[in-house]
Amino acid sequence: MSELLKMLGCRYPIIQGPIGMFNSPKMIASVSEAGAYGMLALGFINNLDEVQKLVDEIRALTDKPFGANIMLINPNNAEILKVLAEAGVSTVTTSVGSPKEVYPVIHGLGMKGIHVVLALPHALAAVKAGADALVVVGSEAGGLRSRNPESSTMVLVPLVADNVKVPIVAAGGIADSRGYRAALALGAQGVQVGTRFLASAESPASEQWKKAIVECGDGGTDLIPALNMRVAQRIIVTPWIKQKMSDPAVKNIADELEINPDKTGNYERAAFGGGQVSALIKDIKPIKEIIREMVS
Repeated sequence: MSELLKMLGCRYPIIQGPIGMFNSPKMIASVSEAGAYGMLALGFINNLDEVQKLVDEIRALTDKPFGANIMLINPNNAEILKVLAEAGVSTVTTSVGSPKEVYPVIHGLGMKGIHVVLALPHALAAVKAGADALVVVGSEAGGLRSRNPESSTMVLVPLVADNVKVPIVAAGGIADSRGYRAALALGAQGVQVGTRFLASAESPASEQWKKAIVECGDGGTDLIPALNMRVAQRIIVTPWIKQKMSDPAVKNIADELEINPDKTGNYERAAFGGGQVSALIKDIKPIKEIIREMVS
């Protein structure tokens, strides 16, 4: 058994990528029940009662291990970690910020922490700060990205593996058994999967979002500014978004996007997140089938 699997306590070294707006106990439990590691996304949640409620709902659906992601810009992380530790969560991932202050808290609670990094210097700093493992995210991944030049998963994972001694989880561009095996060959002990689980039967994403992923072609995603231009977000480019991105009169495409398309019905300008791997996803499957194929 690998060091990563010992840390996670699950059957397969597959971590569900945490997606903030989709804290679905059903999806998280389905990932854990299938032998992987389901993940709560607690980055923007400050209410401890809400954290406890989500944990309780997952535990009512599965007795298998699951974890949570905390964003280091959240001022309530210390209290959130206590709730998680008391619920039996043994391993969390940390992201968006310096890990220096939170890892003594994580270790003091008897937990392990896996820090999310987008570049080699960040990986080295995270290990020095006490991270027990790393999620190494290549430039093709969905979700929030930096505005700096970034390396692809194919380059970044072996680069980090050559320079650290802690376990590595590869993320970005992984949706099936080919990506899974490639990640292990590059030096990772496991993978983190986001977009493929987003396009699953158990995902609470709208049918329009899932359809956008399945219909996404090669080069069908792009990075747009997010959070006051400090970071970027990879989204699926609709014809309307493509036209707006080429319009010199539009200074910030993020201001033009629809943040709640399910409420307004305005899907053509919706910011549907997805990694470049969307181009490989051609159907909506149950999570159990996705994981079974991935490890086959």
